Amino acid sequence: MTGGSAPGGTRPVPGPHTEPAQADGAQEPAPRDPGHPPAGSQKDDQGPPDLRLVPPALAAWAAAAAGVGLPGTWTAALATGLLVLLPATPAAARPDSAPNLHRTEPLPPAPAPAYVDSSRLYDSGTQAKPAPGTPAPPDDISSLSWLVADADSGDVLAAHDAHRKLPPASTLKTLFAVTAMPHLPERSRHTVTQADLSGIGEGSSLVGVEEGQAYRVSDLWRGVFLSSGNDAVHVLAAMNGGWDSTVAQMQRRARQLGARDTHVVSCDGYDMPGQVSSAFDLAVFGRTGLQNPQFASYASTSDAQFPGEKGATFGIQNTNRLLSGAHGVQTYPGMIGVKNGYTTKAGNTLVAAARHGNRTILATLMNPQSGEPQAVYEEARRLLDWGFTADGHATPVGSLAPAPQVQAAGSDSGSSGRAEAAGAAKTAHHAVAKASNAGSTGALFPVILLGAGALTGAALFFGLRAVRRRGSSD
Repeated sequence: MTGGSAPGGTRPVPGPHTEPAQADGAQEPAPRDPGHPPAGSQKDDQGPPDLRLVPPALAAWAAAAAGVGLPGTWTAALATGLLVLLPATPAAARPDSAPNLHRTEPLPPAPAPAYVDSSRLYDSGTQAKPAPGTPAPPDDISSLSWLVADADSGDVLAAHDAHRKLPPASTLKTLFAVTAMPHLPERSRHTVTQADLSGIGEGSSLVGVEEGQAYRVSDLWRGVFLSSGNDAVHVLAAMNGGWDSTVAQMQRRARQLGARDTHVVSCDGYDMPGQVSSAFDLAVFGRTGLQNPQFASYASTSDAQFPGEKGATFGIQNTNRLLSGAHGVQTYPGMIGVKNGYTTKAGNTLVAAARHGNRTILATLMNPQSGEPQAVYEEARRLLDWGFTADGHATPVGSLAPAPQVQAAGSDSGSSGRAEAAGAAKTAHHAVAKASNAGSTGALFPVILLGAGALTGAALFFGLRAVRRRGSSD
């Protein structure tokens, strides 16, 4: 990592990851359930039971059936039979609604979830669909990989080799913060031990954490976001269950967010064999973090005071030059963070976000090749400018939102059986409601009753036999 400035005018010992002079100074609405329509009414005992009300006991029974090991499909069949056999639950009188004896009222179709196909983002080259009259993305971006997105909707407006796996440097600290921040109350204090600071990579950027001194969690997070301090990361990781545990947590969190290009080896982004991320994944981490007000506050802080020895403090400044304006880089209007990084292997990396009015644009860039001293910041500026121009006009080429999850065939039968059982009451209700809507319920009800009774008996017989076999084989 980089050898950023330490407090009191001292600097960490430079190492193989020390940053060149021209780079930065640090390392860097829910669908309506069709199984529960509004309660209806029942005229008299000549009509069928009101099938629209699933007794709470049935749901409890379904869960209990899962507990004894009945497969979910048998559980659903049993629930169907029992629902038919149970007496109807009287519906509350509704003077504004006439009774309907023959079928339930149809429900409006559930709205389809908003989802943008992101497969194009796996293609090489630049992906963009600007609207007529809207300029194309800038063609002078030298970064090996980049992406521009609407941070609010998650729509990807343009990208170049978005899933190319590259070393992330300190931009990986965004995933560290997204993972650990919810577990660490910011007002809590921690006295730093020697073990907390062990294992910091040579040449790392440091904020100046001292062994034996107590720090608030909020101070340590400022050390992470502003100074890119690997010493602060090590202390927070120790508080979060340890270094290795936090690495594993980060990896799981990345997968939960749909970030599948990222492989975590170090919490702080220090160059390690096999550690990679992508412009897409870093944008996911940045967008997720900005949804947390605490994360957003740290990421947008330009300068702050950090605790020193004997109650003294010293100033620290954000190493994101679009935010701080350091080293001659002009600040970007509305800049709200997020994190920059640098190592000798990763080059310069950046997650940048800005807000204009009610729109937030997010840009990620990895390893510019132009050789310009401030290339990562100036290229980010051009991408952000284009993003604000294109947002609302360009057709999205992907989304930062996770893709819908589909149950894979052949998945674990125990967990899937329990999941089916948990929804058995709903399944039973849907099955009966569908049958009642196929024609006159009065005519079909005897058939449903006989069929459900047969299903119930068969399911009980085979289910209990399977349970006995399982018990004898264990």
